[in-house]
Amino acid sequence: MPAKKGQKFKHYPESVKVEAVRLFMEEGWCCRKITEHLDINDRKRVSVWVRKYRAKGKDSFQDRRGDPHRSETEQERELRRLQLEVDVLKKWLQILNREG
Repeated sequence: MPAKKGQKFKHYPESVKVEAVRLFMEEGWCCRKITEHLDINDRKRVSVWVRKYRAKGKDSFQDRRGDPHRSETEQERELRRLQLEVDVLKKWLQILNREG
């Protein structure tokens, strides 16, 4: 269902998602009972969480809002730092050449 203008979506913490999946898979609860028990607005949401859990495990529930989809590697950080250092040294060289 598409979002309506100005509509806010409810965010569920990882712990709620994991508990919903546990109740479904280990305890055999139905989605309706889980949504009532955990105060989840949409019954389909539990099915989506179960599908994600089966595909990627618990890691699929980590909050990635505001985070890049992949973290920067140590080499990428070092490369960025060295590029900045080179830029600063080039500026200094320009300044020294103008004065001398």
